[in-house]
Amino acid sequence: MNRTAHAVRVGLARGWHEFGLSVRSPQDQGFYVFMAVATLAYLFWNRDDRVEGTSLLMPSVALPSMLGMVMVFGTVAGPAFSLALEREDGTLLRARAVPRGVTGYVTGQVLFQSLQVVPVFALILLPGLLLFDGLAHRGAAGWLTVAWVIPLGLLAVMPIGIVLGALAPNAQKVGTWGMLPVFGLAAISGIFTPITALWGWVQVVAQVFPMYWIGLGMRSAFLPDAAAALEVGGSWRTWQTVAVLAAWAVAGALAAPPVLRRAARRTSGSQVEAAREAAAQLVR
Repeated sequence: MNRTAHAVRVGLARGWHEFGLSVRSPQDQGFYVFMAVATLAYLFWNRDDRVEGTSLLMPSVALPSMLGMVMVFGTVAGPAFSLALEREDGTLLRARAVPRGVTGYVTGQVLFQSLQVVPVFALILLPGLLLFDGLAHRGAAGWLTVAWVIPLGLLAVMPIGIVLGALAPNAQKVGTWGMLPVFGLAAISGIFTPITALWGWVQVVAQVFPMYWIGLGMRSAFLPDAAAALEVGGSWRTWQTVAVLAAWAVAGALAAPPVLRRAARRTSGSQVEAAREAAAQLVR
């Protein structure tokens, strides 16, 4: 128990340190700003469009959904790419050699990837509240909803990124067969258009996965009650949102550790050296 507690403390310290480095990194700062500017520019371009059959403006409806989408992308792609890269550069191998090292590694990744969401959220949400009307109607109740949707959503989707990173043969594969399905889900999860405008079978598929429910939770936090008419069943389905996200969180907590342990066991010094040689060949 003492070793595990120590590993968790070391992991938390590492995650906080990596986040500090990321915030100060010009490259990461540029990424945060790019994501925010691209999102706000898309919404501002469509600022006068109204959602069909309602008096709601499209940016007001889409912004909460896009916050949910950004969170899903960040907490799936971030751990997946990090784990795949750190398998290749030997970080995971070194963590395995330390007592409870994998526990500390995962703890650091969870904290770091969770904190990565904060700058992007702030850069999108704060200007969005000033630029677009129809947001934050629920006041304190809405912010309380945000306070449980975000952590529950992180618990639901981050294990997916860990599993993808553990199973992907290399970092390049994460961006192809790993992330393409996530982009596909974004197209059918009610992010850019109300899900009720899609075919019935598409709605069923979207509701299996957490991206739709995170978007629904975020919309319920920021939009007026009248906007619930755009949702399946004409309501925010709060308890169903909690249940589905909790189910994904439990499934991820059960699936991710054995997959990660298997990836750690299969990582060897010869594989790390082969990955380095392959990367060197690409540079040349």
